[in-house]
Amino acid sequence: MNILLLGKGGQVGWELQRSLSVLGQVTALDFDSQAHCGDFANPEGVRDTVRQLRPQVIVNAAAHTAVDKAESEPEFARLLNATTPGLVAEEAARLGAWLVHYSTDYVFDGSGTRPWVETDTPAPLSVYGATKLEGEQRIQQSGCQHLILRTSWVYAARGGNFAKTMLRLGQERERLTVIDDQWGAPTGADLLADVTAHAIRHLQHRPQDGGLYHCVAAGETTWHSYAKFVLEHASKAQQAIKIIAKEVAPVPTSAFPTPATRPHNSRLATAKLQTTFGLQLPHWQTGVARMLAEIL
Repeated sequence: MNILLLGKGGQVGWELQRSLSVLGQVTALDFDSQAHCGDFANPEGVRDTVRQLRPQVIVNAAAHTAVDKAESEPEFARLLNATTPGLVAEEAARLGAWLVHYSTDYVFDGSGTRPWVETDTPAPLSVYGATKLEGEQRIQQSGCQHLILRTSWVYAARGGNFAKTMLRLGQERERLTVIDDQWGAPTGADLLADVTAHAIRHLQHRPQDGGLYHCVAAGETTWHSYAKFVLEHASKAQQAIKIIAKEVAPVPTSAFPTPATRPHNSRLATAKLQTTFGLQLPHWQTGVARMLAEIL
């Protein structure tokens, strides 16, 4: 199998290099790749890359993910999250190739308390959410064979993440304040990558199972409870790290004003994914504990 991976340098892209390697020949590109263009700010260059390489599967892990920055550069966010993915989808349709693409809980407005299902009506609150939704729609309208995985609260041992920020602050301050009215499931980049590889293999035999799915770790939590879990785990680890934080105080979203509005309810229902692909998604605490064991 000839696979083109775009966005290899991100958290998910890095893990995909590992998980996809067992499926075939992987050409992994990033925005600064030299041999072929992988820069989503250059859509025609990316189009030419697809035409030159003629992959059977394209996995797109490239995106504009700076949620607050997107509010001040909407056209650039749209280019990376919608326009270029749309062109890639058109090329995939011409080739008869599969396109795997990642989207986000930010396509929803975060109302209510029940987990969002794939058929719920999107209503993004931010430029990031709106451009990611447009990217989904362009892929769906292209007619290419596709798999779109919406996910949330992605982390990895490599690169920055919320847990690492809490560990740093927990060593610097005795009192932390963390948002307690946003709900979701921290989801490891490694889990997303493994699900992707499994799904690609499945779709080779059952192409009718392509489409849009939600993919997050099991369970739910708030950022506040997530922070407490991280700090308690670190305190018990008996490593060189010294947590001095004595209190982790819950605060509302309004305590931390940001340019982009965050959804309060980022719960995503994964029954469709698990049933269709024969998967059991692990609890979020399992993945976070494993990541902490790697970085502590």
